[in-house]
Parts: sequence; structure tokens; C-alpha cells
Amino acid sequence: MPKLLLTVPEAAKALAISRSKLYELLASGAVRSVRIDGARRIPLSALNDYVNALMEEAA
Repeated sequence: MPKLLLTVPEAAKALAISRSKLYELLASGAVRSVRIDGARRIPLSALNDYVNALMEEAA
């Protein structure tokens, strides 16, 4: 079964950006995340939404 939630390092690697850049995107609300007992996790759907928004801006 594929992962539904990624850690910050995993999500940053998937987007090919640094962890600090991903934290900036999370803080600005550009990428959504959830907290589970204090641990931040990023849903795969949030990464897809972010990339789709970038594609729409570029068009």
C-alpha cells in the first residue's frame, strides 16, 4: 500500500526542494499539512494540489 502521508523530508525530496523551502510553503499555506501528535505530515494530495496550482500559474 502506498503512503498517504509524507514526512517533511520525504515531501521536500518528492518536490525536489529543500526542507527549509517546504517549511516556508507550509507556513504560507501554499502546501497543506496535518499534525499527528505533534508530528507534521503532508498528504500526497497536498503535493499534487500544489504542483497543479503551479502549472495553472504557468499557463
